[in-house]
Amino acid sequence: MRSRPEDVHESRLTRALNAWGIQATEVAYAPVGFGDHHWVATGAGGRRWFVTLADLALKGHPDTGSALQALRAAMDTAAALRHLEFVVAPLKTAEGETVRPFGTRYALSVFPFLDGTPGDYDRPRTPAERGTVLDLLAELHRQPPPVMAPVLDTGLALRGVLDRALDGALPWADGPFAGPARALIADHAATLRRCLAEFDQLAADLAERGGPPVLTHGEPHPGNLLGLDGRLLLIDWDTAGVAPPERDLWSVAETPADLARYAEAAGRAPDPSALDLYRMRWDLDEVSIYVDWFRTPHTRSSDTQEAWDGLLESVANLVNAPR
Repeated sequence: MRSRPEDVHESRLTRALNAWGIQATEVAYAPVGFGDHHWVATGAGGRRWFVTLADLALKGHPDTGSALQALRAAMDTAAALRHLEFVVAPLKTAEGETVRPFGTRYALSVFPFLDGTPGDYDRPRTPAERGTVLDLLAELHRQPPPVMAPVLDTGLALRGVLDRALDGALPWADGPFAGPARALIADHAATLRRCLAEFDQLAADLAERGGPPVLTHGEPHPGNLLGLDGRLLLIDWDTAGVAPPERDLWSVAETPADLARYAEAAGRAPDPSALDLYRMRWDLDEVSIYVDWFRTPHTRSSDTQEAWDGLLESVANLVNAPR
């Protein structure tokens, strides 16, 4: 997030890092990414750590308790994958925890600080870059899922919120984007209902066809890639889980050649209908999360402006998708 959370003080954060054995001499806010808050902690001798504070209210779960449980399972899964050179796994506390609650709203995790080159979300990937990511995903998908890896279904965690918004039954609190978001959903209600019906049919078809699920990252977009010493690393494993491989592939593969490369590396051809399902699921999930955000009290900031832009983009993707 660009904006530092006003209810989090660095002194409290510094004390919390003691659980990882970190005696931080400086904790500086890092306005990077979207969805979580980040700091760079520095200790004696200049050693640094990358600190992430997840806002559980924005994780797309019905309550913060279920969000914390899901985050812990995903981070434990990432920690179990640290033998893979492209996995940037969380560090564990002395008690073996990858995630610790930080009050009732947040959860804290710590990662090694890597001075790499972040991916550019807005720049299209070249065929070679897509191929490298597909190779990483094929290796990930061949791994036996750790026992703690969450098994994910295709359902939308906040489906009820979106359904109520479409029915005009969702209560909206005050906030600069509440009115515009409510109007946007109302204006496109018919199309969004058709998308939900199509999504449900695709999910039912996939369940009937079956196919073994694999261990997935969940969001292998450029913003979650880091270049370091000629290698490409996958970061942000907070949505890792067991699911069809198309959950990862839809956002990477763009051409038949991309799909063929993955099929050769993974020994499994992607399912075109499953790709459509997860492409649609991403936008429906985004719409649900942003509606849930804007229906609660909020202020205007660079983060809520970015969320509004994201809501507009996701709705447009659903409205303009070929049928």
